Amino acid sequence: MQPTHIVRGVTIPAAAEPLLRWRGSTRNKLARTAWQVAWVLLFRPSPRPMHAWRAFLLRCFGAKLGPGCHIYPGARIWAPWSLVCAEGAAIADEAVIYNAARVSLGAYAIVSQQAYLCTATHDLDDPGFPMMVAPISLGARAWVCARACVLPGVGLGDGAVLGLAGVATKNLEPWQIYAGNPARRLKPRRRQPVA
Repeated sequence: MQPTHIVRGVTIPAAAEPLLRWRGSTRNKLARTAWQVAWVLLFRPSPRPMHAWRAFLLRCFGAKLGPGCHIYPGARIWAPWSLVCAEGAAIADEAVIYNAARVSLGAYAIVSQQAYLCTATHDLDDPGFPMMVAPISLGARAWVCARACVLPGVGLGDGAVLGLAGVATKNLEPWQIYAGNPARRLKPRRRQPVA
């Protein structure tokens, strides 16, 4: 007898179960595997001051990085080819950039320790549970503080701040400070030169 699963009261043969099938292309899977090997062997063990080396590795895998970017060795970037950073952008140790869709950081934008930028979710109403993706963008001098989370499709305007452990579920206005879950505006931030 063939194994089965029950989805919304309907019995489905296990071989036809959409949750058990790989949806990505073989090319994408191979690229992510190659990147993981490079991350483990070359990126992660590099000394902290070697930002140029890590930028070189990311560029080899398709990232578009401006000059002076500071990507730290403990940063986890899922798909370098979907990462765009302007001049002086920074991604700290233990930050996770889950960029199934594009993640863009403006000039001098900062993603702090253990922050999580997630461009993907799943359609909860579809029994196939398909992945849905939407890009994330951080404006110039925006700051995602430690342990904060930015959801798919959310943008932070220039100079916007998402405070410690805050969760951005919608766009954050420029030069405003947000905190909480979901993030709410607390007060304005003093404007700084954008570049």
